[in-house]
Amino acid sequence: MSIFNKNKNVKSEKDLINLAKQDSNYFAPIYKKYHEQIFRFIYQRMESQDDAADITSQVFLKALINLNKYEFRGYPFSSWLYKIALNEVNQHYRNTKNKRLVNIDETEIKEIIVESGDFFNEEKREKLLKTLSELNEEKLILIEMRFFEKRAFKEIGQILNITENNAKVRTYRVLEEMKGKML
Repeated sequence: MSIFNKNKNVKSEKDLINLAKQDSNYFAPIYKKYHEQIFRFIYQRMESQDDAADITSQVFLKALINLNKYEFRGYPFSSWLYKIALNEVNQHYRNTKNKRLVNIDETEIKEIIVESGDFFNEEKREKLLKTLSELNEEKLILIEMRFFEKRAFKEIGQILNITENNAKVRTYRVLEEMKGKML
């Protein structure tokens, strides 16, 4: 039985968030709904599962503490959580001074190469991996969200506080830059 069935005042996630702003007990279903996907988002960027779990805890703690600052603007609540998660991951790497990690598989590598208008082969694979390692944080995030996490440009824009069109333009500029480096 979901919280929506238990409480007649809760008909939507927006209602649940408004109740959670008044009573933190209502935050539990929000946590349950998003914990796994936020953990996966963070773990995709981390080397250690323990670090990912710690950062995920921080994300939900900050979300709970700052819930009153959240305003519904037509985007899913998860976008707000992803923004917090991205900030926490970046803060982790600033604090530890470690090099940022990117977890990708062969399918994602092939997709980027094909999207850039080229054919996949081992040489292109190696060049792509080298090119990815040379991208700055902002460009890497765009590539990760679009190709590794399969996010829509609208959601990328919301997470990064830019327009959908700007997310699209920036992503394709990064692809063009990468294509130039892979020649």
